[in-house]
Amino acid sequence: MHKENNEISGMIIGKAIEVHRHLGPGLLESAYQECLFYELKESGLFVQKEVALPIVYKDVRLDRGYRIDLLVENKIVIELKTVEAFTDVHQAQILSYLKWGNFSLGLLINFHVKILKNGIRRFVL
Repeated sequence: MHKENNEISGMIIGKAIEVHRHLGPGLLESAYQECLFYELKESGLFVQKEVALPIVYKDVRLDRGYRIDLLVENKIVIELKTVEAFTDVHQAQILSYLKWGNFSLGLLINFHVKILKNGIRRFVL
C-alpha cells in the first residue's frame, strides 16, 4: 500500500484525535501508544512500535540508542508525549530520529492537552 505522506499523516492525526476523544488527557504515554497503534493497524496501515534506532558514532554502532514510539509505513515517525508543553528537547529528539533513520516526516503528539490539535507538531526534513 503506497500512500502519500500527507494522506498518511492526515489519517494518523485523525486516529490520534479519535483516541484522545475517547480517553481524554491524563493517562500514561503507553496507554495512548497502544490505542493509537491499534487504531492505525485497524485502518490498514503498516505500523511498528518501539522501533530500535541505532546510532553510529565514528566507527561504533550503538544498538541501544533510541526507540521510535510508532513508525508508520516505514517512513513516518510518531513520537508521543504526555507533557505540560513541548520543549526544545522534544523537538531535538524527533529531528534526530528523522535524521538518524533517514525519514522525511515526523509527528510529535502531546496527549496532555484539552484539544489534541493544539498538541500536534509536524516536522519535515
